[in-house]
Amino acid sequence: MKCISVYTDNFEMFSDIFDTVVESKLSENEEKEVEGITVSHSGDVPEHYLDRMSVKPEVVVMKDKSRGLTILQHGKVFEILIPELESASI
Repeated sequence: MKCISVYTDNFEMFSDIFDTVVESKLSENEEKEVEGITVSHSGDVPEHYLDRMSVKPEVVVMKDKSRGLTILQHGKVFEILIPELESASI
């Protein structure tokens, strides 16, 4: 799964830039700023990463069912997990 990290703890700001972030074409390890918020392509994460993170009490798990995306929120970062089939078109 491709992982895009969005460095903010503000859900409203994250929501405002979510579509832009998902549609942006970031190269692996590329970092850019979207509306003052740092966004980076954090590389690929293994399938078990989601399982491991979702059991932690400090991690919030959200789904975008229409796109098949999973969003993890913990600390001051949101992680958008994009399945391999989706990442080819995103």
